[in-house]
Amino acid sequence: MGEAVSGVVIIGGGPVGLFMAALLLQLGLEVTVLERRTSPAAHPRAIGIHPPALAALAWIGADQDLIRQGVPIRRGRALHGGTTVAEMSFARVSGSYPFVLSVPQDRTEAVLEERVGALAAGTLRRGVEVSGLREQDGGVTVTARHGGRELEFRAPLVIAADGVGSMARTILAPPLRRKDYPDRYLMGDFADGTGLGADAALFLAREGIVESFPLPGMLRRWVVRLGPAGHGADAGWLAGEVRRRTGTEVDPGSNSMLSSFGVRSRLVRRMVHGRTVLIGDAAHEISPIGGQGMSLGWLDAVALAPLVPPLLAGSGEGLAGYEAARVRQAARAARQAEINMALGRPLPAGLLVVRNGGIAAAAAVPAVNRFVARRFTMQ
Repeated sequence: MGEAVSGVVIIGGGPVGLFMAALLLQLGLEVTVLERRTSPAAHPRAIGIHPPALAALAWIGADQDLIRQGVPIRRGRALHGGTTVAEMSFARVSGSYPFVLSVPQDRTEAVLEERVGALAAGTLRRGVEVSGLREQDGGVTVTARHGGRELEFRAPLVIAADGVGSMARTILAPPLRRKDYPDRYLMGDFADGTGLGADAALFLAREGIVESFPLPGMLRRWVVRLGPAGHGADAGWLAGEVRRRTGTEVDPGSNSMLSSFGVRSRLVRRMVHGRTVLIGDAAHEISPIGGQGMSLGWLDAVALAPLVPPLLAGSGEGLAGYEAARVRQAARAARQAEINMALGRPLPAGLLVVRNGGIAAAAAVPAVNRFVARRFTMQ
């Protein structure tokens, strides 16, 4: 069965695809979003929304809804041996959003899906798995499956926001810059009894930095680097490692989410392929350490949106500059993620003292402190 779409087909109904859809619907365009999942993701993954991304979300009126549901992190603290050795304030990183917002991804997706539905009911089509793309007759034909049926969608423009396992990227086979890292992490959400409040905390442990972030509902996320024997670790193991490395007691019985992940980088050299554009993790998969990925995808979308109406009218002016700028930004984000990982790796005792002393000394210099705060908040 074939279906003609006069506007845009977006592949992927995650946070980036939904945001892209809302932007285009507000421009009065016809949009169809094809999402493989039959229901929203149940477990929160990405939690950090940086100030530039909040400013982007304001374009669709989603920023304040998310702020009400999240925890604004206004300060980061580095601790060692129970003592705060450095602080970083986000008060001056943005006039409108002087914080990093912590909100689970499932809540973020719910807000975005509600906004898309309010703009145009029926835009999001779930359970549709894309299997092919081909450019022809001045447009793109998307082949897909839904409930055992073969479908075709013909559109003048396709935007692929289908994540790290992007089918669109696989089909288009763009040149990639690939990196695989040895780092693996385990993260889990637990009841928060730390007294850290809304602060983010980095515990400068010898076995590697332990990250800790507040979540809504008096929860806190803990992220630890796994050693060679870390595979198969459970909530009890994670709680024990948090206690051993940081001295903080965590109740394993309060665990509500547990996930391990490895790290790799996949950066496309080209985001624009004829009448198909890759955005978000489909274009640039980077380390989740630092939480830049989702925000990076939203910034792709907000930069692309004003170029879409002229593209549909037959003009591709501006796409080359868009692609070059976004590829550079993705490379910068990947480098920042590498720095974040390098700082958090295990160190022998002598180098641990040097690293921790260096962090404390740098944080004590106001200009350096502000510079690092801006880098960590994607300014």
